Amino acid sequence: MAREAKKRDKTVRWRRAAGLAVLLAVCASTAWAGLKVRAYLVGSPRFTLSRDDPNAIAIEGLRYAPRSQVARVFAMDFNRSVFSIPLAERRRRLLAIDWIEDASVSRLWPGRLIVRIRERTPVAFVMPGSGLLLLIDANGVLVDPPPQAEFSFPVLSGIREDSSEPERRERVRAFLAFERDMGREAKSVSEVDASDPEDLLVVTQMGDRTVSLRMGDGNYIRRYRNFAKHYAEMAQAAPDATAFDLRLDDRITAKE
Repeated sequence: MAREAKKRDKTVRWRRAAGLAVLLAVCASTAWAGLKVRAYLVGSPRFTLSRDDPNAIAIEGLRYAPRSQVARVFAMDFNRSVFSIPLAERRRRLLAIDWIEDASVSRLWPGRLIVRIRERTPVAFVMPGSGLLLLIDANGVLVDPPPQAEFSFPVLSGIREDSSEPERRERVRAFLAFERDMGREAKSVSEVDASDPEDLLVVTQMGDRTVSLRMGDGNYIRRYRNFAKHYAEMAQAAPDATAFDLRLDDRITAKE
């Protein structure tokens, strides 16, 4: 009985050793084949990103971001295999361009790249200081106005050069909430001061006069329409008034 048990153990050990040897051989063969494939992809001219091919890099979604900045990201990749290009690193560099909100980079075999870009959507002009005129998106990111592009946005004030990103985001959200509530009548507003997001101050035109309205933190369209309805009589009673407090729904206070 003991002799038979030893014989069975020896057979099991031999089979395990043989299986392990086969597994190692398969792994080595696979690794060798992988190296051969990689060497072919990296070394074959067929997969080279050619500088002479005008369609080597296809860029989609680009409108305002400078094309030269996008092209610069891939300048070092020409005349090398697309397989060896680090796509994640190229995407990271694209996201460093102010106008680009998101991007993807894909290989298009045999030797091309396709770049898909989603640009930021500006919502207002800002003047953070030093005479600069910039654009700001819904996330509070500042971007330079592109040349030869026209935007009809109001000015969002209360954004300074030293404002943090969370502060800018909070002010933009207050501004967008105001625009949503105002609807089409938001077009009559030329400036929104969101220095205090819970107490907006807006500048608008009433006839031939520019007036500032303290709007508070809600009921914007109701307060604005109530003001517009009674403005003529208020202008007659206080002809020099250019500032009005609308924060109380049941009254309007004129200030000279």
